[in-house]
Order: sequence, then structure tokens, then C-alpha cells
Amino acid sequence: MSKTPELRKLLPLGLAAFAILAFGQDDRVARGKYLVEEVAKCQECHTPKMDNGNFIKSMWMKGSTMNLMPAAPVAGWHPAAPDVTPNGALWKRWGEEGMVAFLETGKTPRGGTAGPPMPTYTLKHDDALAIVAFLKSLQ
Repeated sequence: MSKTPELRKLLPLGLAAFAILAFGQDDRVARGKYLVEEVAKCQECHTPKMDNGNFIKSMWMKGSTMNLMPAAPVAGWHPAAPDVTPNGALWKRWGEEGMVAFLETGKTPRGGTAGPPMPTYTLKHDDALAIVAFLKSLQ
């Protein structure tokens, strides 16, 4: 007895599962993009700008010198925002899991916190995963 008819029955299920995974990831990246760019406005610190104030699109989320300073000294103030793309040192040190954990807890993998002006986020797991999926999609 040939197993071909059984395999033919399973093929649509496998394709459906693949489509759900593929499209689900696209949805996650789109949600992450929305959270990063429209809600948290991460590009304001993590993307350099030209003299006219427009973002340098080729440097999207690749780190930047801060364009703002506090009116009075703030302990731990960072004069630059790091590259948060997969090519950046932060991603290489923390990895994907570290990035997710940071967004969920506000703690670095070593247990510290980000210095100002970086807010301390305590995001839901799905939101942290979406943001990391979006950042991972950047080159």
C-alpha cells in the first residue's frame, strides 16, 4: 500500500502551518515597527539626523549622539544612544533573549538599568517580542 495519498492529505496542513508561522512573523514585525516608531519614538534618539532635522534613513536605529541635554545635570546621562540593530554591539552582547528581557524588566543582562534619557520599560512579553522582531529585521 502506497503512502502517497496520506502524504497528499498532510501537505495542505503543512503548508497552512508554514503560512501561519510566516504571516504571524510578518504581523509581529509590523507590530514591532508600530511600537518602535509610532508609540515609543525610539528613532528620535537611536537614529542620527541631518542638519535639516530629517533622519538619515540609511542609519535607521544604528545609534546616534544625543541632540538634547538636560537643563540641569542628571546623574548617569548618556550623551549617545546605541545601535540597536542586530549589527550593533548591544545586540551582540545581549542577544535576542537579552533584548526581550530588557524591554520586559528594564534590567540589563547584568542586572543594571539603562541610564537617562532611556526610559525604563516593563512591556508585555508579546510587545517585547514584537519590538525585537522588528529590530532584528533591520540591517
